[in-house]
Amino acid sequence: SNPGFVVRITQAGLDYAHQQGIAILEKELAQLTLPDISGDFRVMRVGKVHYELSRLRLRSFHLPYSRISPVPNVGLQVSISNAFAELDGNWRVKLFFIRDHGSFDLKVENIYIKISLRLGSDATGKPTISTSDCNTRISKVRVLFSGKFAWLYNLFHSAIEQRFRKILESKVCATVTESVHNELQTYIRTLPVTARIDAMAGIDYSLVAPPTATAQSLDTELKGEFYSLAHRSTVPFSPLPLSFPSDHDRMVYFGASSYFFNTAGFAYHTAGALVFEITDAMIPKDVDFHLNTSVFSAFVPQLEQMYPNTPMKLRLSTFTAPFLNIGPEGISLKPVVDVQAYAILPNSSLVPLFVLSLVRNVSAVIDVRSGHIVGRLDVGR
Repeated sequence: SNPGFVVRITQAGLDYAHQQGIAILEKELAQLTLPDISGDFRVMRVGKVHYELSRLRLRSFHLPYSRISPVPNVGLQVSISNAFAELDGNWRVKLFFIRDHGSFDLKVENIYIKISLRLGSDATGKPTISTSDCNTRISKVRVLFSGKFAWLYNLFHSAIEQRFRKILESKVCATVTESVHNELQTYIRTLPVTARIDAMAGIDYSLVAPPTATAQSLDTELKGEFYSLAHRSTVPFSPLPLSFPSDHDRMVYFGASSYFFNTAGFAYHTAGALVFEITDAMIPKDVDFHLNTSVFSAFVPQLEQMYPNTPMKLRLSTFTAPFLNIGPEGISLKPVVDVQAYAILPNSSLVPLFVLSLVRNVSAVIDVRSGHIVGRLDVGR
């Protein structure tokens, strides 16, 4: 179905908001657990060496340069460059009858990570996210051994560095995929798609379609429907297609159709909220006007005879919900308001006097000039 409300996030908006997500990813990568490594290596003029690397501990993982970009037909792509990490651990070596152990430090530099995130929606209108692709490339690994036989390790450090590179490259993508599925998607499932506005109405902002990504922005189409909390009923009209401009110079764009505003009017009308009462006590003291039968007898002479100088109450209500039209010419509204007049007797009881039905044609033209919203309002008869 068509949306009642649309949110567009451009590349500038993603640049502003992505730091929070990168901080979470950095925290997850810093908790990587690496397996022990062991193997045999033949060193020229020395012989066969058996080595073991254990208690590998990742001290830090930093993502200094990152970017999130929209990808058409997919969703988002996270690109990370020049990341670096630091590890330490223990080594153990066996050469013939010689055994020794020590510690080592490892620095991983020039890490490049590219993650594609597929965005969608489920049957309840909640967003979904999954990892559709992940690639990690590590350009530089440096291992520094310390201990009595550290010189022996340094003879074949390139082979060990290559093993570390392969392990880290696979571990990074595995961690990212697991984090997206177990944490990010799990968190998204907990997000509500409705919200309480006040004591009478709520709003449904569930997705009506999966988010749409273009090369410049990410568009999210929301239901944008208000409803009565006391009794949610089917809205007697459908949302029209919402024409959204192709602009993407700002960080965020919002678009609302007439459906968004009209469901608000329908919800509050259904809840009985579009009823307003006016009494003489509500009129400012410095205004030379009083809400009583003496004033209204100029229009209805019988009032002064039946209820001389009696205070009055006006109750304004709508027979139907107000309906707003939004088009190229501007905004138009034709409210029908019933005004029920009452006489307030000394015992505070109300006596109906008369009913007025007021119909007004209200139109407005809204524009944006120099970053300011300007407009013209016309109130017809």
